[in-house]
Amino acid sequence: MAQASNHTELPFGRRNWILFGASLAIIALGYVLLSIPPADGFLSLTAAPILLVSGYCVVLPAAILARDTEGTIVGADEDTASA
Repeated sequence: MAQASNHTELPFGRRNWILFGASLAIIALGYVLLSIPPADGFLSLTAAPILLVSGYCVVLPAAILARDTEGTIVGADEDTASA
């Protein structure tokens, strides 16, 4: 039987974790603004929902779907062309 290789590389890179942290900060700020009285003020009715929707629907999916380009070799074809 062939032994299964252990793949220890994390699926998310630095960019993903930064975007994920930013999305959590945006969502937390949205909930904080939502709790500030008065309930019919600008922060509770306009700014908080905009932050919550952008955090949940834009930044969080971007954090999941973003790809890091650190691991790719840019000039891989240059070595074979010069040989």
